Amino acid sequence: MRFETVIGVEVHAQLLTESKMFCGCRTAFGAEPNTRTCPVCLGLPGTLPVANQRAVEFAVRTGLAVGAAVRKRSIFARKNYFYPDLPKGYQISQYEEPLCEHGVLSVETEDGAFRDIRIRRIHLEEDAGKLVHAEEYVGEEDSLVDYNRCGTPLMEIVTEPDLRSPKETRLYLSKLRQLLRWLGVCDGNMEEGSFRCDANVSLRPAGDAALGVKTELKNMNSFRGVERALEFEITRQTRVLERGNRVVQETLLWDEALGVASSMRGKEDAHDYRYFPDPDLPPLLLKPERIEVLRESLPELPGARKARWIETYGLSGYDASLLSEDRSVADYFEELVRLTGEPKPSANWVMGEVLRTLNEKKIELAGLKARPGHVAGIMDLIRRNEISRSAGKKVFDAIVETGEDPAAAIRRLGLAQVSDEGELGAVVTSLIETNPGPLQRYLDGNEKLFGFFMGELMKATRGKANPQLANALLKKHLEAKKS
Repeated sequence: MRFETVIGVEVHAQLLTESKMFCGCRTAFGAEPNTRTCPVCLGLPGTLPVANQRAVEFAVRTGLAVGAAVRKRSIFARKNYFYPDLPKGYQISQYEEPLCEHGVLSVETEDGAFRDIRIRRIHLEEDAGKLVHAEEYVGEEDSLVDYNRCGTPLMEIVTEPDLRSPKETRLYLSKLRQLLRWLGVCDGNMEEGSFRCDANVSLRPAGDAALGVKTELKNMNSFRGVERALEFEITRQTRVLERGNRVVQETLLWDEALGVASSMRGKEDAHDYRYFPDPDLPPLLLKPERIEVLRESLPELPGARKARWIETYGLSGYDASLLSEDRSVADYFEELVRLTGEPKPSANWVMGEVLRTLNEKKIELAGLKARPGHVAGIMDLIRRNEISRSAGKKVFDAIVETGEDPAAAIRRLGLAQVSDEGELGAVVTSLIETNPGPLQRYLDGNEKLFGFFMGELMKATRGKANPQLANALLKKHLEAKKS
């Protein structure tokens, strides 16, 4: 029997707020364990939570960006379960009345087609703490708990079961992460846990409408890890069904090192958590005019910017996709085009030197000293034949270190291009006179020796000769020797 794969994903995105969801504790990553806590996020008796306005705005902006309906009234609920990293014994989340519903994220597949992945809901909740079991830190039977993460604002984004393959799921997650980073609501750092994904997967006979029994995959820390985990689970479920057995609804823990998923616990249903409205938090009310202000504050989204560049700048789809992957890179490119008026050469500089440098130095664009004005200056100097293209790249590398003006870097490095016809003409004459053997062979018909003379000319000028002028002068002097 042929089976169809059905996948839905839940993404927990940590929001880029300064403080936690319901208290004033800082959210910055990397603090000493249990130093970013207070009575509110620890759930001590007598404390009252207050919703973080910035977190609400971030979730609304995300919902608007995917075309979701934003509720003017939503409520917070208590999700009850006991675990050592949850000191209150419940998590404040949203259930029956989430903040946003019914959005769509369009994903471009590898064959160039587009698939609309429906987003069921976007809601706010608080994070739990972190348990440490690794034996390099604790004894074999011991665990430690760090409550710093308790109360950190999370935005949960839940799809409908619309995804049909591990690869398509990876593309969706990549597109969603790009959007969240573009909006500035989440840094998307999977290594630090600020972009986490759980995947529900089931199989059904091809053509059936009913969903099969699903399992949930957790502990996937990269897009490739998600893809591998789904591939493993699809293969496992296929074997179970082909043997005539039933898939058990359970939560599986992915082991990246071993490449296997093992049973963690039975899969819970919503009623297991005994949701009820949080009595300490009033309904969250949003005025229509506030929603419209947030809608108007949205930037041009990556898909729209990519399409505009293809149409108005004549960029290829590949170039436009690469440049619109990150908003800071897109803004850098846009500013460079504004300064130069040359979209394609500007794209080449950003995709080449700028992205290469960011990758080599492992830095964000904000930390790059070579700004669009510097690059525009280098491009102008190359266009006016004051430096060569290779020298321009050396100037760029120098500016990356110093932040100095291109002209200052050229003077310091001695990279100014020789474009004086008299000066170059004298060098050409000298080369011809001191190489009678190669000259005679050239005159006898071995025109490949033109490259020899050109190479000697560049050596004599230490690579500073204007290539176009040098080429023209060399041809002129060599042709004169033929007559």
